Amino acid sequence: MAKTITIREADGKWTVRAGGAVLGETSRALELSEEGYPPVIYFPREDIAMAFLDPSDHRTHCPWKGDAAYFSIVAQSRRMENAAWSYEDPKKEVARIAGHIAFHSDDGVTVEQI
Repeated sequence: MAKTITIREADGKWTVRAGGAVLGETSRALELSEEGYPPVIYFPREDIAMAFLDPSDHRTHCPWKGDAAYFSIVAQSRRMENAAWSYEDPKKEVARIAGHIAFHSDDGVTVEQI
């Protein structure tokens, strides 16, 4: 049985913060809604301060989205392991999230509409 996943342009302006720093702000975010999970905001990579993100060796696989690569956030106060992820080559059904990064909204990381 196929899982229901929808992607739409997120309304308004969005920001992501970690360790007191603004990592990114965008009006071009995407909202991915996946059956059984809360919606996730995906930020265009070019709207994120990539200097704060350190690629991780951690990987996961989703049968509906593909393989996710993870990033750790390096903030002034601490390092947040595997706090962000990206589908570098997502399945064609969710191709819109290519070039975007999502963040775990917990443990010092906030994603919010401003």
